[in-house]
Amino acid sequence: MPDATKRPALNLHRFFLPAIALCGLVLSPAWTRAAVTDSSAGGFTSKLTVQIQAAPDQVYRALIRNIGDWWDPVHTFSGDAHNLSIEEKPMGCFCEKLPGSGGARFMEVVNFSPGKKLVMLGGLGPLQSMAATGSLTILLAPDENGTKIDVTYAVGGYSAGGLNTLAAPVDGVLAQQFTRLKNYVEHGAPVAK
Repeated sequence: MPDATKRPALNLHRFFLPAIALCGLVLSPAWTRAAVTDSSAGGFTSKLTVQIQAAPDQVYRALIRNIGDWWDPVHTFSGDAHNLSIEEKPMGCFCEKLPGSGGARFMEVVNFSPGKKLVMLGGLGPLQSMAATGSLTILLAPDENGTKIDVTYAVGGYSAGGLNTLAAPVDGVLAQQFTRLKNYVEHGAPVAK
């Protein structure tokens, strides 16, 4: 049984490197566009567009209520994505339960409209323990193929090596996670067979 007094070790490689390696293999330009649109020592912006063949309300429900079914457990502190939750309310917590009655708060819900929009503030993964924060905006809109999702994660703050060194890895993680959401909604599993 894990020691309840110890927090899981922060490992940048555990969070970012799997996504970088997989990113080129799982993304298809036909339905996903991801890019770091700006980057400096003080911050960066990552933008992603995903097409999902389902109605916006269905995609939104999966995004919020089924996060443990599609989020990659490699990108958690506990190793189990089912420990993640997003509270659908103002000041709601995007949190993770940790062993020994512990927990991690990644982001706070600041704006939401079911089926249309989710905006959260905070740091994902290792950004959480840095002097950095970000605004994650997820917009959902109906289109001819179902739903178009536009994701923007704008991060600012301080890191000794410069936040620009994290721009590509964070972009890769976001692309991987939203590819998994697409697969989950369209095929019932986060990884395409």
